[in-house]
Amino acid sequence: MSPKQRFERVLFRWYELPLLIGLVITWMALWHEVSWMSLASGVLVSILAMRIFYLPPVELAGRFNVWWAARYLVYFLWHLAIASVQVAWLAVRPGPPPRTAIIAMRLRTRSDFILTMVGLTVSLIPGSLVVEADRFASILYLHVLNTPTEREIERARRQTARIEELLIRAVGSREEVEAVR
Repeated sequence: MSPKQRFERVLFRWYELPLLIGLVITWMALWHEVSWMSLASGVLVSILAMRIFYLPPVELAGRFNVWWAARYLVYFLWHLAIASVQVAWLAVRPGPPPRTAIIAMRLRTRSDFILTMVGLTVSLIPGSLVVEADRFASILYLHVLNTPTEREIERARRQTARIEELLIRAVGSREEVEAVR
């Protein structure tokens, strides 16, 4: 192995490029500065952080379906608007506080990326929040607002399953897409 190959192997791996770019952008945003100096120091600090701390690689399926990604985005924005109005009403309406529930939602996917995206989407829609994620069993534990009956709990489960399905169809592996069909 040549010295150049050894250097590249220790200092930088090509599959880590998205992580490196994300960390450098975060570094520059933290400093509120876009300059050659902040870029160089960002690269240096990011490579150092990637070598010192264990950051598992993000494995992507290598496919992207624009149609399903657009459907996911429309679904997310629609539910974001509806849930915002519902939570606002729950905050100002008279009466006792709404009942809440913690539900375990087992996902069909084994992808860390899709598990994370489902968790982020569910948490960004008002009225629900991921309190824990078990990545090995692919289970999200959700705190859901306004669940007085089993019907509302099942609706939260269906909504989470739909988010997962849309994300699998948009960026999941071919095997996951076939399993959803």
